[in-house]
Amino acid sequence: MSAIQIARYLVSFSWLYHGIFPKLVHIAPLEKLMTGSIGLSNELSYFVTKSAGIGEVIFGIIIFIFYKNKSIILLNIFALVGLLLAVAVLQPQLLIEAFNPVTTNITMIGLSLILLNKDADNKQ
Repeated sequence: MSAIQIARYLVSFSWLYHGIFPKLVHIAPLEKLMTGSIGLSNELSYFVTKSAGIGEVIFGIIIFIFYKNKSIILLNIFALVGLLLAVAVLQPQLLIEAFNPVTTNITMIGLSLILLNKDADNKQ
């Protein structure tokens, strides 16, 4: 399996997993903490979290299908940077926890750069 395909599967899997399990199947306490830190009510927090989960699943599918599209991969990188910055502003203590957004998002950005540079790799 090529590095491109591994990156494709891992980036897609991460979006799918983070959309399905901590948001759709069961709302994780950290998800409640994040939406609560912007002052949302319990009902609105639930709706926002479930909507984010659906969005992440859709985005995971889009990346899986359109991984050759540079605009999609750039959007992925910007989304990961934005989500990391949101955590840094809303719940900075999470940045030093085990399995934190720093390690997850930076790794995902690195895999996205592999997808973004696939044309350069093919020319070598």
